[in-house]
Amino acid sequence: MTTWPILSVTTFLPLVGALLVYLVRGEDEAAKRNSRWIALWTTLITFAVSLLLVARFDPSIADFQFVEKANWLAAGITYHMGVDGISLPFVILTTALMPLCIIASWKAIQNRVREYMMAFLILETLMIGTFSALDLVLFYLFFEGGLIPMFLIIGVWGGPRRVYASFKFFLYTFLGSVLMLLAIMALYWNGNTTDIPTLMHTAVPRSLQTWAWLAFFASFAVKMPMWPVHTWLPDAHVEAPTAGSVILAAILLKMGGYGFLRFSLPMFPLASHDFAPLIFTLSTIAIIYTSLVAMMQEDMKKLIAYSSVAHMGFVTMGIFAGTMQGVAGGVFQMISHGIVSGALFLCVGIVYDRMHTREIAAYGGLVNRMPLYALTFMVFTMANVGLPGTSGFVGEFMTLLGTFKVSLPTAFFATTGVILSACYALWLYRKVVFGALVKPSLTTIKDLTFRECLTLFPLIALTILFGVYPKPVLDMSAASVQQLVNNYNTAVTAVKAAALLQ
Repeated sequence: MTTWPILSVTTFLPLVGALLVYLVRGEDEAAKRNSRWIALWTTLITFAVSLLLVARFDPSIADFQFVEKANWLAAGITYHMGVDGISLPFVILTTALMPLCIIASWKAIQNRVREYMMAFLILETLMIGTFSALDLVLFYLFFEGGLIPMFLIIGVWGGPRRVYASFKFFLYTFLGSVLMLLAIMALYWNGNTTDIPTLMHTAVPRSLQTWAWLAFFASFAVKMPMWPVHTWLPDAHVEAPTAGSVILAAILLKMGGYGFLRFSLPMFPLASHDFAPLIFTLSTIAIIYTSLVAMMQEDMKKLIAYSSVAHMGFVTMGIFAGTMQGVAGGVFQMISHGIVSGALFLCVGIVYDRMHTREIAAYGGLVNRMPLYALTFMVFTMANVGLPGTSGFVGEFMTLLGTFKVSLPTAFFATTGVILSACYALWLYRKVVFGALVKPSLTTIKDLTFRECLTLFPLIALTILFGVYPKPVLDMSAASVQQLVNNYNTAVTAVKAAALLQ
């Protein structure tokens, strides 16, 4: 049994790294180099420690593991941390992607390097904390705290319209979360505790379930983001630096889906069941509408941003289907999308660093000068489409399978999204990579450097590994997902039975 607080160490280690970076003084080249190396080593050590969690995790246990609990604030509010099969994959995804983000920012960021690295390290602590918190107040602090470093990353190191994009990002996500805070207060008054495992087994009155579900939904739907509250995402992605886009797409969007799994389904099962048709409708619109919008884009980042909204539609659809395949597929799809979309943004960042434009029309025939890049970009494009043999296929197929059992029309319309995703993704690839190399500015463009290969090749390996052998992720989450689905179905069945007796 673990005797040292391994989860707290994993969570707060990046904060120690941020403090060390803060102690580096000056803006000369030596200070920049030291800041980068401290950030890289901190994220690598954090990743290594997080792998101990995987090594010691027992996937046959559905309940929380590595639990740490200490008195903190008023009665009922504690420092309570722990992970189960649903949250651990997100913790590992966070710790695995952060070193790649630091490496990707190595040459791209040249001004205020120290502050940039500090922002990323603080953000890592807040993201891991969000997935590990087992107290509502603690969760809320981590969940909301992540807004601040991301706001600064977009607003300070972003593109020409960075201030507009960062404020839009902040206001959208913050407004939704104010309602969630009110729901947290209501749950505290109802159960006299903010302890998440306790609240999962505390009866919530039917009327409160409805309002609390809507309040949590307001926050998580914006974070996902679901249609129609998705409009902040393309702006934020376009203006964010490359590593900012990677974290935004790979981790921050997943907090919404994680929130649905941790709060909406277990705490408000009846409201989740009642509102499932609404979720199915919004998810279907998101999948089809944003796929069509993606086809119209002229900016590479915007196209990938809209595709993220479409892929998150599959996740919400699968989660609220309330079936084993749907929920497990939703978890897997989020992990897969984190790897694939993060890699796609890295691919866009690579050509942007060379050409300083993201306009699709500015490219063409890159395969002639960048064969290795063309191969790499192709793997992630195929995974984004959901080609069998890539991780993108497994998640989409499982969510569709889980939804098919519950709502045939939803599954049917969502499947058209798979065809549409092939249309925009392959169109983008053809425009950028194939064709004749006619633009003079592209004739001297260089292929992937060693540093860029270092960021992309691990992601290629994971994309193909999880496409062929998804067992590690599915097995890790199986027991927790089974317990969640069983509890949800039991609550719904009990209400239906009571209604028949009346």
